[in-house]
Amino acid sequence: MKLSKKNLGDRLNHVYDVIIVGGGAGGLSAAIYLQRYRLSCLVVEKGKGRSFWMQDLRNYLGLPPTTPGRDLLNQGQEHALSLGADHLRGYVESVEDEGDTFAVKVKVGKTDSIYPVFRSKYVIAASGIIDHLPQLENMQNVYDYAGYSLHVCMICDGYEMADKRCGLFVNSEGNINTAFVLNWFTPYITVFTQGLFEVSAEMRKKLRDHGYPLVELPIKRFLGHDHEMTGVELADGSRIPLETGLVAMGSHYFNEYLQGLALEWKGNNLITDGMCRTSHPRLFALGDLKEGINQVAIAVADGALAATAIWRDIRRAAPPRLWEAHLEPHQPEDQSSDSLPQPVRAAS
Repeated sequence: MKLSKKNLGDRLNHVYDVIIVGGGAGGLSAAIYLQRYRLSCLVVEKGKGRSFWMQDLRNYLGLPPTTPGRDLLNQGQEHALSLGADHLRGYVESVEDEGDTFAVKVKVGKTDSIYPVFRSKYVIAASGIIDHLPQLENMQNVYDYAGYSLHVCMICDGYEMADKRCGLFVNSEGNINTAFVLNWFTPYITVFTQGLFEVSAEMRKKLRDHGYPLVELPIKRFLGHDHEMTGVELADGSRIPLETGLVAMGSHYFNEYLQGLALEWKGNNLITDGMCRTSHPRLFALGDLKEGINQVAIAVADGALAATAIWRDIRRAAPPRLWEAHLEPHQPEDQSSDSLPQPVRAAS
């Protein structure tokens, strides 16, 4: 059921088996599996996550390469709802461990917001990340190319940049090292610092040794048409031709709501076991929030793993269901010998 300000009161007294924070590919995969395991779940989705901005799913098995990420999400949401999942557009403010349950506080509505608290036995953190993009005066100019010819994931989209003139847009010297992996796909790399930091003499030499130009002026705008990049214009009016670009400026991790819990972290990522279980036995983390590579296919698999682990926990703690009509009648414990079945003697 789709929840909103108008009807969410009907679910505030319900204890869900699982609340899923995030309605991206991983969260929706988990919801579908949980509902098929006959468990109850609520998906809380803030909207416009990383997979929403993918314009073409060119590396996902079974889908046409021109499938937009939002189509995958819409289909996944409808599938989960058809199986009985609840779905709420909102922003999770906090998760509190109450012992047997979690209390999940959600901000609902950008204006006249309300803050309902839902409860569940388990929580799946699937809230993901959002990539930092170059900050220009006209951000629409960035959005015209982001997800098309301006990429954020080399693992996902290195193939799309193969042997093309590529701009690498960074915000720290450490991120320049991406160039020395990107060259597997293309050696025609120009590094843009956007005037955000100083580059050391050692890094300058390394770039020169590889033949990679270093551009330190701020960017004024991206050039191109129909989402296809042809270059960039710099603050001084000069232009540099490009065919594609990779942004390596880090990401914001949506994990603030977990900071009040005693969890094991590695940087911004949660440490999990092979079934995506964190150091808290009833809290799981999927996709970009846990250690690993950031791909839709991984997040979808993580959703299936986490849902299955939760089902196993709940199933093992529940009594078996009996087919009572086929049970033998109960025999009293103090039966006399006369009432017991007698052995059948063989004929002589």
